[in-house]
Amino acid sequence: MAEFPEGAPCWVDAMFTDVEGAKAFYSDVLGWTFGEASSQYGNYTQAYSDGKAVAAVVPPMPGAEAPSQWCLYFASPDAAATAEKIKAAGGELMMEPMQVGTFGTMAIAKEPSGAVFGVWQPGEHRGFEKLGEPGAYAWAEVYTREPATADAFLSQVFPYGARKIEFGDDPETAGMDFKIFSIGGKDNPVLGRMKMGDEFPPEIPSYIQVYFAVQDCDEAVAKAKKHGGALHFGPMDSPFGRFAALTDQQGAAFAVIDPTNTSGEMPQMSDA
Repeated sequence: MAEFPEGAPCWVDAMFTDVEGAKAFYSDVLGWTFGEASSQYGNYTQAYSDGKAVAAVVPPMPGAEAPSQWCLYFASPDAAATAEKIKAAGGELMMEPMQVGTFGTMAIAKEPSGAVFGVWQPGEHRGFEKLGEPGAYAWAEVYTREPATADAFLSQVFPYGARKIEFGDDPETAGMDFKIFSIGGKDNPVLGRMKMGDEFPPEIPSYIQVYFAVQDCDEAVAKAKKHGGALHFGPMDSPFGRFAALTDQQGAAFAVIDPTNTSGEMPQMSDA
């Protein structure tokens, strides 16, 4: 697969106390199969869709008690340089750049409003081998209560252009604050940013919502609920596809979307 440009989402993984439970959940909901756990790298286990690498799961490090959550990684040609940009823009490095064998170099960071993300400088491991198809990563959005802070940070760290979605007079979307970040022009959107409203409990911090593509949104929701997952929003039709927001049975948030099942006209956008 071609290299991912700087700032493009290129990989996703999650830490689970019950890795076998996570594998059973996502095997049914997203159709994943799993490779052998790599004991050299903390039993990091890759997930595959149609034989192509799409994600990974890993148990927590000994003594760590972090909640289960998906972590999205952004591509970087130089993880150390990106780490310096993160600090200069007001972000926090939770894990300094660390070389992972011959696979690449990673860092974990938090943007100023609190959303955690990863940086990946590829070596042998380039990133997603499949995108936008059932079982694979499709999209991501930064959910934050401080949109101006997050917007400024993202644009300082990565070479993004930004546009704001104009929702018009639709009462269902009145007051929504949503931006699209693109790389290399308006025709290559890579990330969304949504302002969190009062519908989000105050204890929920800023986070990045990862979307996985599915063949049937409603079927994926039913399977998630059968395995102990919870539905938080949807299924809902949109011009981008039919989607729903969920948490798995260990509390990790994610979303599913059927991008072939679209409804309505695409919203207007204006330069941010």
